Amino acid sequence: MRQPQAITVSSDSPILPDVLRPGLRLVFCGTAAGKRSAQEGAYYAHPGNMFWRALFQAGLTPRLLLPQEFSSLPEFGIGLTDLAKRHVGNDDELPKEAFDVPALLAKIERYAPALLAFTSKHGARAALGNNHVTYGLQDRAFGSTQVFVLPSPSGQARGHWDLAHWITLATHVANRRLG
Repeated sequence: MRQPQAITVSSDSPILPDVLRPGLRLVFCGTAAGKRSAQEGAYYAHPGNMFWRALFQAGLTPRLLLPQEFSSLPEFGIGLTDLAKRHVGNDDELPKEAFDVPALLAKIERYAPALLAFTSKHGARAALGNNHVTYGLQDRAFGSTQVFVLPSPSGQARGHWDLAHWITLATHVANRRLG
């Protein structure tokens, strides 16, 4: 059986635009746009993806947003980016060279969000250069930006899904705001 391959886009434009600006409380970093997200031009667009439900259920947004509303996230202090901006596919389909860690670090340095949350261990491992990443708040930070690792919200990673980590993230974000 042939393994599916990631799609590399040769254009200078990213598959999905970053949703970043100074002053964000939280930036989510995915690995790459999935096929459905690339088709629809919206982050976490597959109906089986738990991202939007997790944001709402954890209390990070006041209502359940649709994937097409991704550009409204800064209203809630939240931003979005990916490690592989010019690739489409699942984590296991992406070539290692797809991850542009220097570009991610430059974005985090420029926008300095309070917290960067990876939406998969795979992406966190690539960015942190550490194969022993656990869920939750990490010991390592990027400048003043704390790092958090979440289980993937993808329907294909359902065996690792746990909303509790997203609730812990939301509590951490709320405590930073109060502190």
